[in-house]
Amino acid sequence: MRFHHFAIEVKDMETSIAFYQKFIGLREEGRLSLNDEEIVFLANHDFRLELIAGGQKPNSHGVHICFEVDRFHELINTFHENGIYAIEGPFKLKNGWETVFYQGPDGELIEFLQPRIQSN
Repeated sequence: MRFHHFAIEVKDMETSIAFYQKFIGLREEGRLSLNDEEIVFLANHDFRLELIAGGQKPNSHGVHICFEVDRFHELINTFHENGIYAIEGPFKLKNGWETVFYQGPDGELIEFLQPRIQSN
């Protein structure tokens, strides 16, 4: 068994696609419809995000999605330059990891994490 995708309901499909392409680097993998729902898969390597049109409620009900990044402070600067500000953090954890949380276009909580190997 292996992980296939993470799904969120979105209010505006094109706004969400643009956000995840621009800031996360996902590319559109395919579109389909199921029971009158518009679905778009975005992907990068082995990770897939399924966007489902028609979401009416915020997607922040205790669930978040986390992306590991290599250029943590560059990412924060990019968001800031685009008028998007962290809702929590940035934090440096005791193990050396750095993390920050943002809110996506539909209220989804998105964490960005740059792990560091803790030296002994």
